[in-house]
Amino acid sequence: MPAAALLLLLTTSSAFAAASPPRACAMAAAVASTPLLAFLERLQEAALAAFGPRDFDPKLYIDLSLRSDLASVERAFAALPRSPNGSVPAGDLKKFVAAHFGGAGSDLVPARPPDFVPEPAGFLPRVKSPAVRAWALKVHALWSNLSRHVDDSVRERPDWHTLLPLPGPVVIPGSRFREVYYWDSYWVIRGLLASKMYVTAKTIVNNLIYLLDTYGHVLNGARAYYTNRSQPPLLSAMIRAIYEKTHDKEFVVKSLPALLKEHDFWTSGLHQITVQDRDCSHNLSRYYAMWDKPRPESSTIDKKSASNISSTSEKQKFYREVASTAESGWDFSTRWMRNPEDITTLATTSILPVDLNIYILRMELDISFFGKIAGNDNIAKHFLEAAKAREKAVSTVFWNERMGQWLDYWVGNSSSCMEGQHWDAANQNKNVFASNFLPLWIDVFNSDKNLVEKVAKSLRSSGLLRDAGIATSLTNSSQQWDFPNGWAPLQHMIAEGLARSGSSEARSLAEDIVVRWIRTNYVAYKKTGAMHEKYDVQKCGEFGGGGEYIPQTGFGWSNGVVLAFLDEFGWPEDRRVDCQ
Repeated sequence: MPAAALLLLLTTSSAFAAASPPRACAMAAAVASTPLLAFLERLQEAALAAFGPRDFDPKLYIDLSLRSDLASVERAFAALPRSPNGSVPAGDLKKFVAAHFGGAGSDLVPARPPDFVPEPAGFLPRVKSPAVRAWALKVHALWSNLSRHVDDSVRERPDWHTLLPLPGPVVIPGSRFREVYYWDSYWVIRGLLASKMYVTAKTIVNNLIYLLDTYGHVLNGARAYYTNRSQPPLLSAMIRAIYEKTHDKEFVVKSLPALLKEHDFWTSGLHQITVQDRDCSHNLSRYYAMWDKPRPESSTIDKKSASNISSTSEKQKFYREVASTAESGWDFSTRWMRNPEDITTLATTSILPVDLNIYILRMELDISFFGKIAGNDNIAKHFLEAAKAREKAVSTVFWNERMGQWLDYWVGNSSSCMEGQHWDAANQNKNVFASNFLPLWIDVFNSDKNLVEKVAKSLRSSGLLRDAGIATSLTNSSQQWDFPNGWAPLQHMIAEGLARSGSSEARSLAEDIVVRWIRTNYVAYKKTGAMHEKYDVQKCGEFGGGGEYIPQTGFGWSNGVVLAFLDEFGWPEDRRVDCQ
């Protein structure tokens, strides 16, 4: 479509839609499952009974693809021998799976990115250490290892696959995460930009926009079982990062309608809650999945967790909370629990999260900026006003002056988005999480030097900053988004925000965080030969654990953050990179 025609379309439709009042709660209660998913959940249960729980990964069975039509596979499954307790003997089930299914991930084919070269021109010019540069080139090479394209069979027989078709190649996180993921892709893109792989970065964005246009929101990941939820909305941040490197105006203009659609998804329906403060109403957003059943990819785990819940309606409520927590990206953490020792007390839909609203504020600022680029003053003005309103809401509802942090806010139990909540300081979650510092990531907060220095002081004294980076929380719960794990995205957003603040004290803290994080990634790589999904911040060179699955390697966002940090901060030749 010509640029002029697209801008006219935005002016006459999308801009006015964006400016209209929020819709009432029209979001569907739950999306539909598929016959293949329903059968694969049965197979997952049979596999757990046959093979036992040791190292059992339920996702493996949901990612299988059929070799023939579902009806014939179901007949073959029904004909399998059963033991007296109804389980299928392990040997028989193993043969059945091999005969009737392609392996998990077999419908994604390795693909060499078109813009990958072993050593890009101008790669990491601030890195002066030969050892760190050699390692960074190995991390850079992982982009080729993690690149895939969807096999043609997925488009030809979509009913035989849980994988969803995409228009272009993808970069996957790695290990059990065989498909593209939404919020992971932001840090993958930041790393790709450091690797000068601009074409691959744009292709990832175009894939996510395809999912948004097809399903009405960017999916958690490109699988049929992820259509019931999204993930932290960072699409605009991806586009902004690419634009800042390429200055590709056409790419921005083409992406703008999708961003308007995404903003509407996150700021209307059941995602939105109104908080009343004196005479002012603040519209803020929460996570709310369109699902009230066990997650197919973790069905056996969710059913076990809910086994002591007797009421059907309470089980459905619990399953919605589980899926909504997965939408947050922090699955799982005591951050979302009323009782940190009991997973069934997850209450994510009753929380207004600091970070989600920061991502949406960032989105509003980005859309306003993109509107200016596109020459659409209506969009630019409207979203700047929306950003100012959300900035005020964040400062009013989340900020805690005594702690020097922004705190999640608990709302009532009602699922209605239109019932106003009256602000009460007692509803702020006073526990310390890394998310309490994420508003530093965006310029409206990191440009206030006094505020930044107050928050930096709070971070230093919070207990989160450890030998190998920032801990996710102070609670050692065995959940993976808790102590002692540190995650690449959290290190990056906090360090980047501190560094951009203009405060020398904050910049020094950012560099301290970066050095700790680079060292632990480097040493762990030297010990294991791999980049890891998460790290134990108590000790340099140790990868993390906990949660529903064994530690994973690969790893998309860890690779991206290392390269982004080295691109921004560099590494002097005389600085040691081993653990000290």
